[in-house]
Amino acid sequence: MAANGLAIPLGQSTAGKPKPPRSIVRRKSVLPGFGLALGFSWFYLTLMILLPLAAVVLWTASLGPARILQIASDPRIFLALRLSFGLSLAAAAVNAVFGLLLAWTLTRYDFPGRRLVDAAVDLPFALPTAVAGIALAAIYAPNGWVGSIVPFKIAFTPLGIFVALVFIGLPFVVRTVQPVLSDLDQGLEEAAATLGANRATTIFKVVLPTLTPALLTGFALAFARAVGEYGSVIFIAGNIPYVSEIAPLLIIMRLEEFDYGSATAVATMMLTLSFAVLLFVNLVEAWSRKRLGHAY
Repeated sequence: MAANGLAIPLGQSTAGKPKPPRSIVRRKSVLPGFGLALGFSWFYLTLMILLPLAAVVLWTASLGPARILQIASDPRIFLALRLSFGLSLAAAAVNAVFGLLLAWTLTRYDFPGRRLVDAAVDLPFALPTAVAGIALAAIYAPNGWVGSIVPFKIAFTPLGIFVALVFIGLPFVVRTVQPVLSDLDQGLEEAAATLGANRATTIFKVVLPTLTPALLTGFALAFARAVGEYGSVIFIAGNIPYVSEIAPLLIIMRLEEFDYGSATAVATMMLTLSFAVLLFVNLVEAWSRKRLGHAY
């Protein structure tokens, strides 16, 4: 008889008996072809993304530390990078707030013209970037519909760049959050209200934690699109050195001057900064998914 009162069959002993090992082998999927799919994924990723980026980094490394430091310390390049990344982060943050509100309105309410508004969200996807830039410059110019009303200058300033980046980044947040909102069980909100939670508590304690991973994904997509945007920005930026000059424009200018070393150096700086920001956002997103029990 065991100490806990359970009987042990004669001839058997638990002393020294090893515990069954935990399975570390991936469970087989119903659909075959994991090895082939993984191999093709790595091949495609390497061919289309890793090799071109590696070529840019290696070309920059061939310039030598002294030349790279000289390019990085150029005030014009530093201000262009600060303008591009600062405004991209600000535009992505604004899109995260208003994109969430727009997705909530389109998902939770039925009103006349809802399908028209839903289709209009995708216009920045469909419009060529040059067309979007010309339209924004015409509207926000000092003699435009909006520019002639406001008491301050929008077009041909950093504020105009910010407007363009908000315009092209909004659909990424809306289309990322909207499916999650559609699948969100409204019974959770009703249960919170039944337990005495007010609307603010329900939103910040029930709804937003569930939407955080999707919202961070939309933020990352909007930032990634904004930081490399060129066509819709140059028409409304004014392109004034040290004031409203973006980093992609500097790369184009260096290429036109046949200064490939400076162009690749600026591209590598943008690549490094973008990767750092996106890595941080992905880590926060992974943490939020794990907190909700949806880690993968």
